[in-house]
Amino acid sequence: MHIAFVAYDGMTALDFVGVYDPLTRLDTMGFRDVSWDVCARTERVTANAGLEIVPDVVDEPLAGYDMLVVPGGFVARELAEDDAFVSWLSTADSELVVSVCTGSLLLGAAGFLSGKRATTHPDAYDLLGVYCDTVVEERVVRDGDVVTAGGVTSGIDLGLELVEELTDSGTRETIETQMDYPYGR
Repeated sequence: MHIAFVAYDGMTALDFVGVYDPLTRLDTMGFRDVSWDVCARTERVTANAGLEIVPDVVDEPLAGYDMLVVPGGFVARELAEDDAFVSWLSTADSELVVSVCTGSLLLGAAGFLSGKRATTHPDAYDLLGVYCDTVVEERVVRDGDVVTAGGVTSGIDLGLELVEELTDSGTRETIETQMDYPYGR
């Protein structure tokens, strides 16, 4: 399994890390061979609140990955109108296309949500409707080869659901316990 984690200036850090953490634990905890690249259009990415990320792959097509993961952020509303960014995103040919929060607006702008059910942050439901058939008010929505997650923290739920899909419920439970998520369970 080879995963492309998309990064861009202004993305919400937890949108990125919430799904990144459980998926990469599949490899780092020895459950499954998983490799990944952080992919961006720039040499350095500054997420919201100043977190800096150095991408592994810069301004290369997103083809050849098994999974594409796109985080959201307030700036996603603007990026959905950025032809160069949307064109780059549309180079993906992944078997599974995933977004967190307003990352679904970017998937929609790139054409991945056509004819699909999808979700996003509740504040962006009205914006998502132009890209998909049905806006669903749930934390995680799967429609075929596309999985979208709602607001920021739903990325953790999404990551854990993908862990279970790629392995089994026992692996998910082990990773949840190691992450202490959800707290107090």
